[in-house]
Amino acid sequence: MHPRTSRPAAALLLSAGLLLTACSSGDPSASADPTPLSDPSRVSAAQLVYPLDPYKATDEQRRALEKAQDLLAVDCMKRLGITYRPAARPVPAARSTQRYGLTDEARAARYGYGTPGYVPDSAGPRSDPLTPAERLALSGPPLESKPGGGMKLPPRTLEEQRRTDSGRTVNGKKVPAGGCGREAHLRLYAEKKEPEDLLYVFGMEGEALTRAKASPKVAAAVKAWSACMAEKGYRVTDPMAPHKELGLNPEGEADLGTPKAIAAAKQDVACKKRVRLVGFWYEAEVGFQRELMEEHSETLKQVKTEHEERIRKAAKVNGT
Repeated sequence: MHPRTSRPAAALLLSAGLLLTACSSGDPSASADPTPLSDPSRVSAAQLVYPLDPYKATDEQRRALEKAQDLLAVDCMKRLGITYRPAARPVPAARSTQRYGLTDEARAARYGYGTPGYVPDSAGPRSDPLTPAERLALSGPPLESKPGGGMKLPPRTLEEQRRTDSGRTVNGKKVPAGGCGREAHLRLYAEKKEPEDLLYVFGMEGEALTRAKASPKVAAAVKAWSACMAEKGYRVTDPMAPHKELGLNPEGEADLGTPKAIAAAKQDVACKKRVRLVGFWYEAEVGFQRELMEEHSETLKQVKTEHEERIRKAAKVNGT
């Protein structure tokens, strides 16, 4: 019911969004207050505030959760006779400035549609720093196939894991089903029962974003943006990723920072500002978030309760 494997961000949003009601068009209902929480004309897209923000982990909380999960994995590996040093985690990415496509003038002028600080990876494949025994201890044995097809999923709760025999040992000690990485996750997120889908709030965000795009005011603003772009010869209809329609490389960085890409990106941002696309979209999204929050208020209460509980667990593990 609750997938645990990593997938591209777009797929994650789609998966979580399936838990919600079907996407609707039109404006938010009268019961959902669309009053903006920020002024898009005064702050960047990365600084906009949304009604669902309090239901998500802050950067500081994410770092605390990651640290706790690493410490729990270290503890489990030690039990198996292994000294484990977790790999350094990347610094949490800044809040996306790409929610409504490219909107930052300075970034567009310098990088076009490229990523700031991008460096081509030419180092080749990296070696696994773990030995086979360490990898087995951390990740557990490979998933097995089910007789009727598909794969047997790893334990969903810590209680289930403790009842499940992985069939493998390291240094004479039984490897937890799913490995120490799985145990660390379950100790923090699912000791006795499965949490609400960890992507539930992200799914609500994704649905609100999509509903907002389909609303009359935003749809009109998108058409106005498209017409503005056409004035300079850019035939595009998608403000989220016009570089793909322009034939720039959509999968990599090679063509996204060229003079041609920079010229298009600058016009893209200027047109969004001219037609107030971000303002219309943001206001609609705020309204739809509040509408969804009303529809799923009980689930959101549970999401918040579980989030606060795991933050307390993380603080205890981290000794803070």
